Amino acid sequence: MGFAHTSVLLQETIEGLHINPDGIYVDATLGGGGHSGEIAKRLAGGRLIGIDQDDAALEAAAVHLKPWRDKVTLVRSNYCDMAAILQGLGIGQVDGILLDLGVSSYQFDTAERGFSYRYDAPLDMRMDRRQALTAYTIVNEYTEAELFHIIWNYGEDKFAKNIAKHIVAARQEKPVVTTGELNEIIRAAIPAKMREKGGHPSKRTYQAIRIACNRELEVLENSLDTFVERLCPKGRLCIITFHSLEDRIVKTAFREYENPCTCPPQFPVCVCGKKSRGHTVCKKPICPGKEEMENNPRSKSAKLRIFEKA
Repeated sequence: MGFAHTSVLLQETIEGLHINPDGIYVDATLGGGGHSGEIAKRLAGGRLIGIDQDDAALEAAAVHLKPWRDKVTLVRSNYCDMAAILQGLGIGQVDGILLDLGVSSYQFDTAERGFSYRYDAPLDMRMDRRQALTAYTIVNEYTEAELFHIIWNYGEDKFAKNIAKHIVAARQEKPVVTTGELNEIIRAAIPAKMREKGGHPSKRTYQAIRIACNRELEVLENSLDTFVERLCPKGRLCIITFHSLEDRIVKTAFREYENPCTCPPQFPVCVCGKKSRGHTVCKKPICPGKEEMENNPRSKSAKLRIFEKA
């Protein structure tokens, strides 16, 4: 199937970036280029750098962004490498950075990518198909303790211990090869009366394995400082998250960038010397409106946070 994805919080994000027609912008999670297209069409003498580790996304984005190809540079990489990418392009600071942390509809709906519990397909879940680690490796080679840690911490599933135990027991008989086989194992690990509550029984475990496979939270946490460092004064960082684990990391980081002071509250003046790096544009996250959620149900959990550098 072709790369199809509906950009979430599109207008809110474009407004949040506060685009300068002559500025330099980075779409660090390019996807099909929906957000990037809206950025590019607003540029005059400016430039857009689009980064994505998924080859299918880059191919689709190249087609979508063709009308603005003289203003756009596409790079296949992980956004954690943004500093090196900019350095290679001779770019110091940029006017805005966008990070959309959602899995694309294409990735979910392409069975062979193995992201979805809705299809019976090989266990994969790699955003970057060049990497060696797959969901198959995690399910079949990680210890029971490691599986429990992943499912509990990244999936927040209260049945994590039992699910990990069932996975290990099943793979002793034969390797767990497909999503369909994993679904049956998870289903058997959850009490019957609980299976119909909170959506599909595999939902949390799949989220957890995908996060572990792609090191999603680690990459996010380790990249935020670089993003802020690379912003020009008054430059903006817009981040769209889709679950509480991501949002918590972003919210905490933005709060520390805004108020890094570590002095005890009783001190009359700051003596630690740590200066604010900017401010959050909106104290509360921006969420999709009713119409967007009805038109695109996958947007329901999205939250946009915006940080402006001092």
